[in-house]
Amino acid sequence: MGELQRLSGPVVVLLILLFFGGSLYISIRISRKKENADGYMTGGGRIGFGISAASMTATWIWASSMYASATSGYTYGLSGPIHYGLWGALMILLIYPFGRRIRQVAPRAHTIAEVMYARHGRSSQLMLAGSNVIGSLISLTSNLIAGGALIGMLTPFTFSQGIVAIAAGILLYTLWSGFRASVLTDFVQVLAMLGAVVIIIPVVFFAAGGPGLFEAGAANLTPQQGSFFSSDAFFNQGAPYIAAVLAYAIGNQTIAQRLFAVREDLIKKTFVTATVGYGATIIGIGMLGVIALYAGIDPIDGDVNNLIPQMAATYLSPLLLCLFFVMIIGSLSSTADADLTALASITMADIYGHNVAGKKHADPRTMILIGRITMIVAIAAALYFAGSQLNILDLLVFVGAMWGALVFPVIASFYWNRVTNLAFSAAVVLGLAAFIPVRFSWVDLSGGLGLVSDVWATIGIGVVLGLMAFGFFGTRVALVAGTISTLAAAPFTIGFLHTYPVLSGSLVAYSVSTVTCVVLTLLAKREFDFALIKQRTGDFDAGPGETTQPETLDPAGKETV
Repeated sequence: MGELQRLSGPVVVLLILLFFGGSLYISIRISRKKENADGYMTGGGRIGFGISAASMTATWIWASSMYASATSGYTYGLSGPIHYGLWGALMILLIYPFGRRIRQVAPRAHTIAEVMYARHGRSSQLMLAGSNVIGSLISLTSNLIAGGALIGMLTPFTFSQGIVAIAAGILLYTLWSGFRASVLTDFVQVLAMLGAVVIIIPVVFFAAGGPGLFEAGAANLTPQQGSFFSSDAFFNQGAPYIAAVLAYAIGNQTIAQRLFAVREDLIKKTFVTATVGYGATIIGIGMLGVIALYAGIDPIDGDVNNLIPQMAATYLSPLLLCLFFVMIIGSLSSTADADLTALASITMADIYGHNVAGKKHADPRTMILIGRITMIVAIAAALYFAGSQLNILDLLVFVGAMWGALVFPVIASFYWNRVTNLAFSAAVVLGLAAFIPVRFSWVDLSGGLGLVSDVWATIGIGVVLGLMAFGFFGTRVALVAGTISTLAAAPFTIGFLHTYPVLSGSLVAYSVSTVTCVVLTLLAKREFDFALIKQRTGDFDAGPGETTQPETLDPAGKETV
């Protein structure tokens, strides 16, 4: 392995100024003298195919997903990046069948939590909004960690200096025009990222030894790492991500924001395109971890977050190293600005718009001010948390499992008119209560509790596969798929699954929340009119000659726990 190359201080400063300066220029060019609150949150719901597909792709080809895919390749071998990238791509694909229903019942909403407020009431809204605040802060933090590791490894600057510079640059251009700035800069960023990946991965592969590396470095792999069908990779990486894909697709506000922004007739086209772009790119970048494994490279300081910049610094020329630097900065910026706009939308629409001022009395100018203050506070919080340099892969798994308790209640709320606020809230609370002790091994699962956990986790397998089938094929196929998969898995999983706490925790969260929601819903007699959602959501800021959709809440029709 050669000496690590580093970019000089002036070159790094120039690259950062060019990248963030260009993003700021785009943001200023699209800024308006009188900013529109709805445009600041969702672009007015009229974003076209090219911008939407690029934004969705760029948002999920984030630095953390690149680093995590490489970590998966280094940890689990050949099948690691496949398990990471393929199931992540499936998450994007699963958005469109559910997304079309969501837009059908709430065409002018801004957040999923806002729709839950219209569907159920305050507690359901705050549960979803609160989980997204936590999730977006974790995502923002992990992106700053990735950027800090990059700058600390490749430049004369420190990790701390790196995260401050990146945070300031992202905040500066996103603050101006909110979501519209995010999606338009995403278009430029995704072009830079995809171009860099196409060049960089082959260069590193051949510099590390080319095809001969697989034979020469085979001794560095365990039998599980060398197997394309590794059970270790499946149970520790693949299966937890299969369980997590629905959670990310349904619960994540950065996705929901793009769902509400794209033109309704372009939803399928947009998300299918993003599926292909994400999967190909993330599987490709994950191969850097596989190459490092075959080459016998140890991550500097034992920190797998250093793996990708370490490979680049080892094998790339100075010019390609600059390209790599821009690729990582672009990938983390495209997601970090999405997290900022997601957090801004939650505080603007869910906290201020519905719970403080009320839909009728919300002042659009105040909303935008609140959104900008939220971005500043979020960046400050992420900088504080980034100092801990947590493992990115662990952060992603935790967030996905946390949202798992929300999946069935949220989906059911858009299709089943008998789901109540009590059913929704109890399902989420009990799902999280079951998930946490299993995931973090707070209880001894070696005896009877382990069998109980395995039974619930096996039911969770049926829930996950059933919901996936439901999205594409409807209720009847979903019930058959869920039942058959549960019964087929039971002989193999009961007595076994509890040994994999990450997977078990996610599946238990799904099953407990689903069973709770179904039981309480069946006990309810009242039916909900989905047409009310369209009336209870809508624009906050009407243009000339327009009127906002009135809030026609029937006090008697507002559900409470």
